Amino acid sequence: MDLGLTSKRALVTGSTAGIGLATARALALEGAQVIVNGRTQRRVDEAIEGIKAGQAGADVRGFALDLSTAEGCRALIEQLPQVDVLVNNLGIFEPKPFEQIADEDWLRFFETNVLSGIRLSRHYVAGMRERDWGRIVFVSSESALQIPTEMIHYGMTKTAQLAVARGLAETLAGTGVTVNSVLPGPTSSEGVGGFVADLAKAQGVDVATVEREFFSTARPSSVLQRYSTPDEVAAMIAYVCSARASATTGAALRVDGGVLRSIA
Repeated sequence: MDLGLTSKRALVTGSTAGIGLATARALALEGAQVIVNGRTQRRVDEAIEGIKAGQAGADVRGFALDLSTAEGCRALIEQLPQVDVLVNNLGIFEPKPFEQIADEDWLRFFETNVLSGIRLSRHYVAGMRERDWGRIVFVSSESALQIPTEMIHYGMTKTAQLAVARGLAETLAGTGVTVNSVLPGPTSSEGVGGFVADLAKAQGVDVATVEREFFSTARPSSVLQRYSTPDEVAAMIAYVCSARASATTGAALRVDGGVLRSIA
């Protein structure tokens, strides 16, 4: 299926690993001009090299900037004033008991996971509206609807993303610009993989045992009963970014492996 993304300029934030990298790769395969982003030049260069290795002639470049700050967002906008597709993927997570989550942690999570997408969307939506075509996607989580008790501050930011995406979609009613959220479930991203490996080492068991225990106790409602792969999530994101998804807007689309039991 041709997704109609040839020569569209697509920015994917936090795209040097995991879902972000898989999304950048998927969009590049569809012929988009892809911009990757990470905090260090080394990681950005590695991501670009990996995408180009998988697709000869891929049109991809990157910016090493910390988009969790207003300064980082401003610097990116100065160097990249217009995009057709914006995937707000940048995000952090950290299990921590509620009573140990300090004000600084709440603010850091909100600025990274929510304000980064707000700042970029606020700028890029003007050009999209003028051209009457654009795609904005917030990569949220099933944790937006099923708040994890082990990281309530993370769940809060994911819920906030849904509110921002829906509100922004409504301000664009009747235009060719769509805004959606995608809700991955537990995914074998780089961060999750490292966390699981460390946990397995600490418990003296293998990674497979930790994964089985996680789905048995922490996410027993999962129908998939395994971690999704970044590529599985990226396939949904790429579709939502496409010309084919023109009638999908204001939606929260699940790629959660069936973790969420509610139908609506």
